[in-house]
Amino acid sequence: MSASISHCLTLVLPEKDAKQFDRILSCLPNGGFDVLSNNKALDFKGEEKSLKAVLADVSTRVADLDYCLQLNENRRKKLLICDMDSTLIGQECINELADYAGVKDHVSEITERAMRGEIGFDGALRERVGLLKDLPLSVLQECFDTRIRLNAGAVILAQTMKKHGAKTVIVSGGFTFFSQRVAEAAGFEHHQANILLDNGTHLTGRVADPILGREAKKTALEHFTSELGGPVNAVAIGDGANDLAMITASGLGIAYYAKPAVAAAAHCAINHSDLTTALYFQGFREDEFV
Repeated sequence: MSASISHCLTLVLPEKDAKQFDRILSCLPNGGFDVLSNNKALDFKGEEKSLKAVLADVSTRVADLDYCLQLNENRRKKLLICDMDSTLIGQECINELADYAGVKDHVSEITERAMRGEIGFDGALRERVGLLKDLPLSVLQECFDTRIRLNAGAVILAQTMKKHGAKTVIVSGGFTFFSQRVAEAAGFEHHQANILLDNGTHLTGRVADPILGREAKKTALEHFTSELGGPVNAVAIGDGANDLAMITASGLGIAYYAKPAVAAAAHCAINHSDLTTALYFQGFREDEFV
């Protein structure tokens, strides 16, 4: 490939906005771009340095813009691997369970510190699960039914990638009770998460070993891409510190409304739009969405 078209810059607005889209177009040299969604998303191909200059220009004229600058080759990935809590869904399941136990504020504080990478994930998970001891099992389904909601674009993202031949996997530091149901609701083929232990009627306050944390997520990435040409052929999406290893090891690591350390290390970020932006970043057009 010619060095002049070695890279691709994808620009995505939060919503269709003709005025803002025209502002983007006014920053682009004539030709060379491909509209992925009218008044919302486009690709612009060229040499990396020139694309950085275009991005700098666009950023001064258009606020609330998501973008990805990457090599133009191998953009469409063969594996979609996603975090669950605060990524595919808008909630942290353990925080919502803690509300039923009357300790939501305390647990939420520990969750936030763990997601920022300020404390170890494994110890933080055990501490929080310990505070759920004696919670009736019936609360789990009630929590899922009344509090857990898929984030916008989750279903379209999973279904579109499946239609185009990709594997779809959830890897969560949360719990299998929820990851199974979220996988079914969004259309993911596989899910992995931690297992809450119970005595048949109530939670025991313990979680099964080994805990699925940062390294386990990276291991899952490597496992599911072992026959797909390796992690370079995966897109990984997450928001917390325990997602960092899989995000940085993947071919396209996307920080989704993420903690600062994650956003800084990821290849690109979604800060203003929804999960369908992960499709635009791979060059999918809106008319290819499922």
